[in-house]
Amino acid sequence: MSYEVFARKYRPQTFDDLVGQTHVSRTLKNAVAQNRLAHAYLFVGPRGVGKTSTARILAKSLNCNKGPTVTPCGVCDNCREIAGGNSLDVIEIDGASNNSVEDVRQLRENVRYAPAKGRYKIYLIDEVHMLSPAAFNALLKTLEEPPEHVKFIFATTEPQKVLPTILSRCQRFDLHRIPANLIAQHLQLIAKKENITLQPAAAHAIARGAEGGLRDAESMLDQLVAFCGEKITQSDVLNVFGFTSEQTVGDLTGRILRGETPEAIDLLHKQCEAGKDMMRLMADLIAYLRDLLVFKAKPDALKEDVDPDIQKSLAAHAELITTDRLLELIDQFAGAEGRMKWAPNKKLHFEVAIIKAIQSLGQATLDEVIEKLGELRDSGSAKSVAAGADRGETKPTAQRAGVIAPGNSKTRVEEKSAPVEPQKLWERVVAKIPAHKGFVRNSASAAHVLGTEGRNFNLGFAAGDKASMDILGTQANRKFVEMLLHEITGKDWTLKLTVNEELAVKNAVVPEQSPSHDFKDEPLIREAIELFNARIRS
Repeated sequence: MSYEVFARKYRPQTFDDLVGQTHVSRTLKNAVAQNRLAHAYLFVGPRGVGKTSTARILAKSLNCNKGPTVTPCGVCDNCREIAGGNSLDVIEIDGASNNSVEDVRQLRENVRYAPAKGRYKIYLIDEVHMLSPAAFNALLKTLEEPPEHVKFIFATTEPQKVLPTILSRCQRFDLHRIPANLIAQHLQLIAKKENITLQPAAAHAIARGAEGGLRDAESMLDQLVAFCGEKITQSDVLNVFGFTSEQTVGDLTGRILRGETPEAIDLLHKQCEAGKDMMRLMADLIAYLRDLLVFKAKPDALKEDVDPDIQKSLAAHAELITTDRLLELIDQFAGAEGRMKWAPNKKLHFEVAIIKAIQSLGQATLDEVIEKLGELRDSGSAKSVAAGADRGETKPTAQRAGVIAPGNSKTRVEEKSAPVEPQKLWERVVAKIPAHKGFVRNSASAAHVLGTEGRNFNLGFAAGDKASMDILGTQANRKFVEMLLHEITGKDWTLKLTVNEELAVKNAVVPEQSPSHDFKDEPLIREAIELFNARIRS
């Protein structure tokens, strides 16, 4: 007996066999059980999700010797002929090769004749969107008022190409892409029946590569059995199809989010040298960033579809980036993916995309600059008013040095002395902050080390440096600094930021203006000029 591929051998034969299409199977079963049968059905969905299989199951339910029934027997002549595609009463038509007016005219002539053996004469037109507009129009009257013994079942992957007049005469069912976990479970069932050892990680890798198409997954399993024999591992799947493991994709994402340009490029080169498909890797990276975005919005949304280890990776990476930055990252890589499709050197575009992404993560956005400039302007105005009320008794330089604290009766406020070790540790942290994170470095330099308490690393800021505390206190910057502390000490730390009016201002951003003061010397203004490559016009 000739070999039969898995996609045909394990084709669904009943509604209960359909994988991941419960909403369709339940509706059709109820329609058959209640005898509420429409005269035309339209099954819509991507390739390999079960459109034709669902049409054949519905045809068997209607023409089975025991029917109409929701559970066709599968052994009577009608069921076997329909399953084999050679039933006289179930006419399967390829819309791509039978798309002319003459073909439809012949169909209209044949619908008048009664079925040969079954209850209904069923016309199953696959890829119905390939019919010409003239053929569609010729079919309209027959489709709307067919003889009682005729049923039409259409299947298409592109419903937008079907005329609205046809759509309005059909009951439409949208078949969804099948979740990866359901595909993996189905592959394990096939492997068990075929006496094949299929590792769970390998089944999940196949399901991920199939992108929601069960037929594609079954064909891939068929190919792997021919390559590996009776034992299939995850490495076999990755090597045969050029996929990259989810752990590797997560590792690449982590290096990008941490700004590790050399490490990210090195990992990309290793994948390229291993023969991995660069387009596939880019698609996997975008999919991982999409999962990260969903995880940040609703962590429980990915419980069923994502492996527990990957969920831990998503949780760690979610703390390194804000949602708006993540959206920008997805847009950048999506644009790079579009350019890679037509580029002969795909690795080059991938490298450029990674470097640009890391640079953009280290840059302040225009909105952030405007917001901080506004805060500093307001803060500077308040300080100027306070200094003017005290003029003659307190010099601006003395106020910046912390000699007199507003609202305090002491004539001099001594800064709190921090323990030697935390102070040295903080100096090392500030030194490790890269140059492209100028805002973070300036804000860290404005902090006073107050010591440690358990795993808390306590930092204080003068009232005039509250803007610096706000910059350092954003989620992304806080996690970045905590990561540097961990790298230096090997311990996990939590930053605790507080405002203390007794502390001296280290980073006076808007000092009291004097006639000779040049605002261009202010650190924030200099950074803004460098960031935007701007110049000041008098």
